[in-house]
Parts: sequence; structure tokens; C-alpha cells
Amino acid sequence: MIEKGDWVVYILRCIDDTLYTGITNDLQHRIEAHNSGTGAKYTRGRGPVRLIFAEKAIDKADASRKEYQIKKLSRGEKLLMAKSFINHGF
Repeated sequence: MIEKGDWVVYILRCIDDTLYTGITNDLQHRIEAHNSGTGAKYTRGRGPVRLIFAEKAIDKADASRKEYQIKKLSRGEKLLMAKSFINHGF
């Protein structure tokens, strides 16, 4: 279970069907920021966004490494990760 304070790498699906990957230590607040237009520049105007994947990291450095690895994946590979995440009841 992901709790406030845990470092997390996450993937969002934007309203235009693009994907955004980021890290945070307050997932709920970050999603709210993306949806209000105060999140990342990329997601401004692409909301509302929907969380499709999240994975807890050990610390900020670990989250950054995982983010970098995910950003190198193809869209199809990211969607497969999301399918696994969603199918596990999250």
C-alpha cells in the first residue's frame, strides 16, 4: 500500500491518450496538482489525468532511477505495466 511520504514512480494517462511518467512522495496531492493545471508543464491542458500505474520506491534516488527506466520503454511496454497494476486491484 502506498502512503503519503512514500516515494513513488507513477504513470498517468492524459485526456489526449498520451502517457506521463513522474515521481512524488505524495501521490494523491500530485495527481490533484496535475488535474488542477499546477502539476508538470506537460500535463497542463491535458487533464483530467488518470493514474494507471504506481510503484513504491526505496527513496527518491530509487524513484528517479525507476522513472528513467520507464521513460525508456515503449508506449506498449508502459501499457503492459499499467495492465498488470490495474489487474491487481489498485
